[in-house]
Amino acid sequence: MTRKQYTPLALEVKELLGADRDFLVPLVQSVVQEILEAEMDECLQAGKHERTAERLGYRSGYYDRSLITRIGRLELRVPQDRAGRFSTEVFERYQRSEKPETP
Repeated sequence: MTRKQYTPLALEVKELLGADRDFLVPLVQSVVQEILEAEMDECLQAGKHERTAERLGYRSGYYDRSLITRIGRLELRVPQDRAGRFSTEVFERYQRSEKPETP
């Protein structure tokens, strides 16, 4: 039976992952935040500070939202638009925790 030989980099990564069980929370939180921003850009047909003729509305700040997931609690800043039309597809309006998958 052969044993795996770990490179120094692999050992460092393994040690880092073993030391911090919550390493995924900030990663997933930043990905979900980027998805929310992209959804808002798509909804308004314009990015932040972008002035175009096709623009459908304007941003109006953010509201804080917690979402409980399998990996932990995500603290998100959900963008808003002035008309109140924006609704994310990441989670439902009053949803506070991740829905379990149904077969």
